[in-house]
Order: sequence, then structure tokens, then C-alpha cells
Amino acid sequence: MSLKDVLSTLAEVPTLLQVTKETKARPLTTRDCLAARVERTAARFPTHTAVIFEGQSLTWTELNAKANRCSSALRAQGLVAGDTVSLIMENRIEFLTSLIALNKLGAITALINTNLVGSPLIHCIKITKSKMCIFGEERLQEIADVKSDPGLECVKNWLFVIDAGKQLCPAWATNLEEGAENNTNPAQTNQNTLADVALYMYTSGTTGLPKASVITNRRFLLSSALSYKAGIKCKENDCIYLCLPLYHGTGLFLGAGAAFSTGACMFIRRKFSGSNFLYEVREHRATCFIYIGELCRYLLNVPAQPDDHNTPLTRMMGNGLRPDVWHEFKNRFGVERIAEFYGSSEGNVAFINMLNKDCTVGSTSVPIALVKYDVDADEIVSDENGHCVLVADGEPGLLLGKITEKTSFEGYTSKEETEKKILRDIFKTGDAWFNTGDLMKTVDVGFSLGLPHFQFVDRVGDTFRWKSENVSTNEVGEIINAHTQIDFCNVYGVEIPKADGRAGMASLVLTEGLDTLDIESFSSHVNEHLPAYARPVFLRIQSEMDTTGTFKMVKGELRKEGYDLDQVNDLIFVLKPRSDTYVRLTADFAAILKAGDAGY
Repeated sequence: MSLKDVLSTLAEVPTLLQVTKETKARPLTTRDCLAARVERTAARFPTHTAVIFEGQSLTWTELNAKANRCSSALRAQGLVAGDTVSLIMENRIEFLTSLIALNKLGAITALINTNLVGSPLIHCIKITKSKMCIFGEERLQEIADVKSDPGLECVKNWLFVIDAGKQLCPAWATNLEEGAENNTNPAQTNQNTLADVALYMYTSGTTGLPKASVITNRRFLLSSALSYKAGIKCKENDCIYLCLPLYHGTGLFLGAGAAFSTGACMFIRRKFSGSNFLYEVREHRATCFIYIGELCRYLLNVPAQPDDHNTPLTRMMGNGLRPDVWHEFKNRFGVERIAEFYGSSEGNVAFINMLNKDCTVGSTSVPIALVKYDVDADEIVSDENGHCVLVADGEPGLLLGKITEKTSFEGYTSKEETEKKILRDIFKTGDAWFNTGDLMKTVDVGFSLGLPHFQFVDRVGDTFRWKSENVSTNEVGEIINAHTQIDFCNVYGVEIPKADGRAGMASLVLTEGLDTLDIESFSSHVNEHLPAYARPVFLRIQSEMDTTGTFKMVKGELRKEGYDLDQVNDLIFVLKPRSDTYVRLTADFAAILKAGDAGY
């Protein structure tokens, strides 16, 4: 190890001490919440800019007042503490003020993915028993299509929020802003406690059957503290560049949450734009960036300029930055600190790269175990006593988080789904562990104050990650099997060079008597019932399906063979980027895939 490495690591000791203090367990009866943080920030920095969006900007005083007016309108609609309200809106100022307003009143916000339509949208509103639904003008048609569904009888008020002003509030909804008058802080905010549920955030369901994870005020504030204390280390004079969807935890907790507590400015975008990124970073003096690895890869594909490093951007935090992208991105854009993290909205374990080491998700202070996992058999390896077996240093293992009083697993709204994620009696009688479903390994990062550092390896089992979403192979399989020409299907993830995560691939056995698949009909079926990120990129037509002795479909060999035409004699189809119809995979396109130039 070098002297520079030692000194740079020692320089992070104050960060470790601050994080230890900030994340120290407080009684769950403590009165605190995200909205209370906004009120305190508005009092401390009344004239500082809080948010910039599409040419608009609000100070912290103005943002808090706008949220208060929204709170008064919601009270007028009969909302009380403990009620659940679904929020479906693109990234914009009104998303933030709606979220803050609901938290001020002690209500629970169900954060709906704006890509959802039809039955998936109905499901997400229904399972949280939402009393009201706040929706943006930009999602009017999608809400209009489902509002009369019998499953949504729980929704008593449909609340419309104007956007571009091209569509009027429909007769069946109420314009939320018309009743927004009182701009004083509601008394309820000071009654909210750390134990109160603040949010429902959904796992990345693929067929419209996601689970709603429970997020308390405590969890929100702790996650945000890791960002502003140990990640981007932001203060009131910083500006955070936010282009990730705020219905996901990465953008909301690490970006908006960090700003709520520190007074940093938020520059928010509806969607990411690689061509506008550096211009906007410079224009708004953005010092921090909340990322996912896929965005970083896109930015590297933008033609390089000699001054790419000449920006105010010095710190970034997120997840999924691949080791092969890490150094190139850091050097090209002059980034000094990359705080990669690992965690999930529902999990009880998180890692963060607090010591600013390269190519690692950092370390964790919670009790964990990495246990042996047979990827091909898709099962945990047990010893002769039926207990899990720990892996050696540097060996990939399934990550488990111990469930204790201090590391509770808040789980989902469904007790049944919560229990499925818990492994019990795996080391000794009475123990309980959260199964992350992820393989991790320890890595050598040099001098690290004795803290072991880790690296994400892969998802296991029946889930893989693609386009920054978790894709359930079981749920995709259920949809595909509903097509009249499919007898069986086996869904798994395969790698595409220079693409993040794993692309979906489905091996299909056609119904008896069929020799060919009606590809037009099948493509329409997939497009209608699956969101874009869950649609298999590749199809493989097989005459029969391999299974284990217990009739479990074998995936290991299929994954290894993938879409390699030199190994596979079966017919393979591909769904090319920006296409909605499968075509036969040719040797020419296979070569483009292998070179990493296919555009996924």
C-alpha cells in the first residue's frame, strides 16, 4: 500500500465518526420526519434556492409554503394521519411538494412507477388500500383508463395536478391546487414519529404484481443521512443533479432526502439526457450527481471533448457502476469521489463506499453472512447438519442480513411475502436472516482501517436486473405461458457486452402440433402485457425442456450457451433496440452484439 493510500483513508476517519453519530439508534417514539426536516431547512436557509426545474426555481421558503398549501387542500378533502395516498407523477416540483405535504399530515405516500398502465397500475393502488390518488396531468389518460375498475373502490378522491396546461381537470377529479390556500406549517408535522410509515415503495414487478415495501420515517432519514454524511457529503451551498425517477429510492433518499436535511439545491429533470448533462451541470453549478451505472455508461458513449473534466461536479453517489466503467468515467469527468452503495428499499442491510475506494460498494456495520450458493442448481448449499456454509474470502456467496432488534426487516404490506424473504434456523436454532438474493464477494482495496470491503457479483435465482429494474423470471414466464402457442417457457438472464445487468432470454416449447411460432402474435402479446424492461430480448425455440428430478427447470446450461450461434442449434430470435417485433438472430447481428455495439 502507498503512503497516499494510507493518508487518503485516514482523512475519512471524521466521516466515519459523523456517520456513527448520525445513524445512532434513536427511540422510535422520537418526533421527526422528512417534512419536519424541510420545515427546519426552510427556517435555516429561507432564501437559498431549494429546487430548479425547467426554468423555474423555488427557495426553501417557497417550497415549504407550496407544500403547506397542498397540505391544506388535502385536509379539506378529508385526509387524516395514517391514510394512504397513491402518487403518480413525473419528476417535477409538484411531485416534491405533494410528497412533503402528505408527510406533514402523517399520511403514507404510495409511490407509483409512472411507466405502469392497466392492471399493474390497478394492482399498485389496490394493494395499499389508497384512500386518494394524486396524479399529474401527464398521466391523465392512464388514470382515466383504470379509475372505474371495481378493484379501485377504495379510492374516494382522484386529485389532479396541472402540468403543461394542455388538458383540463376532468369532471370525475378535483383540481388539487384550487383548494390550496393556507401556507402555514400544519401542527401534525411535529406529532409524526420515526416509527410512523412514510412511504410504500414497490419492488420492480414485471407483470404488474410488485410488492409494496414499508418505509418508515426512520428508514428514510437514515438512508438520507448516509448520503449527506458519507456519500456526496453535501451542504447548503451544494447543488445535486437529479435525473433518476423519484419514485425509486436512489433518487429520492440519496438526492431529495439529502437536500431536505441540508439545504442543498436540487436540479431535477424528468428524464436523463446525455447530450444535455454537462451543459446543465455547468449552468447550474451542480457539485453532486446521483447516478445508476447505466447512466454513466451512456455518458461515456457521448463523444468526448477536451474539457469534459472541467466542471464543478466532484462527488457522485449511486449503484451499479461497473468496474470496467469506473476508472474511465472518473478520469474523463474529473470526479473526485464515487460513493457506490448497495441496498434495497425493503432490505435490512446496506453497504456504502465511505472510504472512497475504487470498484467497491464499501463496507457495512450490520451483521451479514456470505454463504455458499449453487448457481446451477439454484439453491443454497447446506452442510450435514442442514446449516448454511460460509464462503472463503474473495469467493462469491449469497448475501444474508441478520434480523435483529437494531436491524429489523420492515418487509412488505403482505405478511406472506415478507416471510418468504426470511431464512430461519440456518446457523443455529432461532436465528433469522433476510435473503437479499444477491451474490457478493470481499475485495482487496488496500489500507481500509480494517474494514472488509465488498463487490456486487450478480443476482441469483429467479430474478435478474436489466435497465435498472429487477425482473422476475417467474412472473415473465407466467405472461409468456398465457400465449396460446406456448406450452412451456424457461426465462433467465444473459449478458450482453457493454450493457448493464442481464438481458432476458426465454427458451420456449411450442404447443403440441406446432412447428413455428407466430412471431407477430407473440410480439404483440409481450408488448401488451410486459413493460419494456421485462420483455425478453432473446427467444430460443426448443423441442423439449430440461428439468431436474424434482421437475424444476434447468437454467445453468441455458445461461452459459445464451444466444451463441456457435453453441446453439435451436432457432433464436432477438428484439432489437427500439423495435417491438422479434426477428431471427443472424450471424451479422450476433457479431454486433459480441462487439458491444448493438445499442442496448
